[in-house]
Formats: sequence, structure tokens, C-alpha cells
Amino acid sequence: MKEVKKEKLETSIGDSTSIGDSRSALGALTVYLITGLFLVVGFWVVGNNYSVDLISDPALTLRLLWSIEFPIVVIIYSLFRRNPEECSYFRAVGRSIIGLISGALINALGAVSLGAPIGMQSLPKTIHWSFLMSVFTFVPATAVFGASWTDWHRVFASLKPTGNIEYMIVIPAYGAIIGGWFGAWPMPLDWERPWQEWPVCVCYGGIGGYIVGQIVSLSLMLFLRKSKNLKLA
Repeated sequence: MKEVKKEKLETSIGDSTSIGDSRSALGALTVYLITGLFLVVGFWVVGNNYSVDLISDPALTLRLLWSIEFPIVVIIYSLFRRNPEECSYFRAVGRSIIGLISGALINALGAVSLGAPIGMQSLPKTIHWSFLMSVFTFVPATAVFGASWTDWHRVFASLKPTGNIEYMIVIPAYGAIIGGWFGAWPMPLDWERPWQEWPVCVCYGGIGGYIVGQIVSLSLMLFLRKSKNLKLA
């Protein structure tokens, strides 16, 4: 039964080179709804089981969010790994874990270099924010591409995605990064609001940007489908 469900999800999105298929858009929507649902579940668990939120206890909230979101992202995106004949599903899962840690380190270094506080009180917040951002930005790509520098460079540096899965990887990832950057703008303002503390507004911006990126990628798939149909007409 599990294999049948996996096959249906893979078929609904299509392979990495198919663009503009209605099934692809439906499959992408399914993936986004599932991952979004787990994000909502994370906030629900934090609020109902621990009675905290990003403002009152950002470290605990972020730790629970990425811990709940990470497994479902790995489970889904590992289905779309490159060269499945050579790379097993469990190998894709394993390299996703490496991607989670590597991405968290890069995100943390980037945040600190841009002015994130580095004191002991802020360290747990920065660590768990970095893990959540890694789930949004690095984990899907490592599950699909692995260590293929060619794919990483083409998709993220050259911005030349060639298929549905690649659009689903790169656009939400950049959305999370841009959203986090915009979310940091209120931090230095002298409003003295609790949500201005690191990394509350940055986290909200990153999550919002990630969701916007999903909407944009889905809209692009539908637009490409319409363009393809017009060309065939």
C-alpha cells in the first residue's frame, strides 16, 4: 500500500523534466498542503502542549517546529531523488540529514555575519532558527540532488530550473531567504516590541516567504501549463 501511494505521488508531480502538466501542479499542491499541515501542527503542539510561542520561548518553539517539519520534508522529497536506480530511498534520507546539519551551519554563519546576536542567551535561538531555515532551503535539494554540484549550481546560482521538482525546490527556498531578510528590517527600530527580538520577526518573515514561494512556484507551473496548451492549439 505504501509503495502504491509513493508511486501515485511521484506520477502526479512527474519527473524532473516535465513542465506544465496539470497533474504536476496537483502533485505540487498536495506536497505543499502536507508540509504546510505539519507546520501548522508544529505551532499547535507548541501552543497547546507547552503553552508558549515564538515570542515567549523562541528556542523551544523553533526546536519543535523544525523537528516536526523535517521528517515529512525528507519523506516526500526523497521520493524524487535523482537516479533512483543508483541512489536508494534510504540513502537519500541519509544525505538529507547531512544537508540539514550543513544547511544549519551555513544559515547560522550567514545570520551572525549579518548581525545576529552571538551571546550565550541567543545561541539556542540562533541554532534552532538555522535548523528550521535549513529545512526550508537545503533539505529538499540534498534529498533530490545529493552532492551534485552541477545541479546545485544550475538551479541555485544560475537560476535555471528545468522541471517541476526543481521549481518546487528553488522558489520556496529563495522565498524563505528573502522573507527572512525582510523580516529582519523591524529589529533595529526603536519600537521596543517583544516581536522585534531576535529571531522572532526573522522567523515569521522566513515562514511567510517560504509559503509565498510555494504559491509562486505553483502559479508558475499553472502558467507554463497554459502556455504549453496555447502553443499546441
